[in-house]
Amino acid sequence: MILRFISYSTTIFLLFLLSCNSDKKKQAAQAQKGGSQRPPVRAEAMTVSTTTLLDNIEIPGTIVANETTEIHPEVAGLITGIYFKEGAFVNKGATLFKLNDADLQAQLRKLQVQKKIAGQNESRSEELLKIGGISRQDYETTQLGVSNTSADISIIQTQIAKTVIRAPFSGKVGFRMVSVGAYVSPASIMTTITQTSDLKMDFTVPEKYIPQIKAGQFVNFKVDGTNKNYTGRIVASESNITENTRTMQVRAAVQGDAGGLTPGGFAKVILNFAPDPDAIMIPTQAVIPQARGKKVYIYQGGVAKFVDVETGIRDSATVQVTKGLKVGDTVLLTGLLSLRPEAKVTLSSINGKQIAPRQKPADSTKTATK
Repeated sequence: MILRFISYSTTIFLLFLLSCNSDKKKQAAQAQKGGSQRPPVRAEAMTVSTTTLLDNIEIPGTIVANETTEIHPEVAGLITGIYFKEGAFVNKGATLFKLNDADLQAQLRKLQVQKKIAGQNESRSEELLKIGGISRQDYETTQLGVSNTSADISIIQTQIAKTVIRAPFSGKVGFRMVSVGAYVSPASIMTTITQTSDLKMDFTVPEKYIPQIKAGQFVNFKVDGTNKNYTGRIVASESNITENTRTMQVRAAVQGDAGGLTPGGFAKVILNFAPDPDAIMIPTQAVIPQARGKKVYIYQGGVAKFVDVETGIRDSATVQVTKGLKVGDTVLLTGLLSLRPEAKVTLSSINGKQIAPRQKPADSTKTATK
């Protein structure tokens, strides 16, 4: 009797547990079903269309002198004279500095005397050779003495010429770094000289635009402090792309009047490329950055769908989409943080035109009149 009672009680307890578990599963399923039915997200949208895109970019550049160099002496010596004014324009070959050459001048005078005596000896030897007083070998020895002395004179004259430091080209000299009485060596910087005519301009071009850069192409640029527009003609480019910046350096020769330009000055270079008549432009806020690439939401069949896109040129408000969208697509612009893929969407406006919300159907369970 007791065993039968225990068995009966156990059966009732197990049936109770099964009933509770079943009720919990039904409640969870109902809750999940009710949670998935979120209200549609209201969002603004635009229809994708093409437009003409003027591909103009502004990049920094630097004004560069056609020629510039530091002035160093070829030989060591004491400065005895300075023959230019700082910041003045000098012509090619003008004397800038003079070094002490007293010892070289003394050696030159000595050699000149030796050459005179050697020449007299050669004349006497030539007369003796005619009458057979000396051999041909002795005469040639006197000739060799004259030639050696002449060569030594040429060496000394070259060394003397090196004590005069001249302008290598016409240009503007900078500040002098030395004074009269200073001892200088070939490592000493005495001043600098810059050719202010035939200026050049260096600038860097992003990698994507490099195929559009051609020798002979004209570019426009401006400099601070003046509203004047300048023109340059591309004459050369580097042979490789810089790995760190993914850019390539380009050089242009300044055309026309270069008044107001100073070597080393900053320039704003404007590059004009061929316009794209079929460009797709969308507002910047429609593009959602991802860990790998970029995406946009498009409206399709009442739901939001993720689309991978590639972008190009951008400005302050819009960005070019080069891949991923086609004409006629409807791109969602607002409510992006609330959207999920396949989420239901109700459009509040499209292309700036408001869309009236649909009215809810009347409840058939309620009568119109009592």
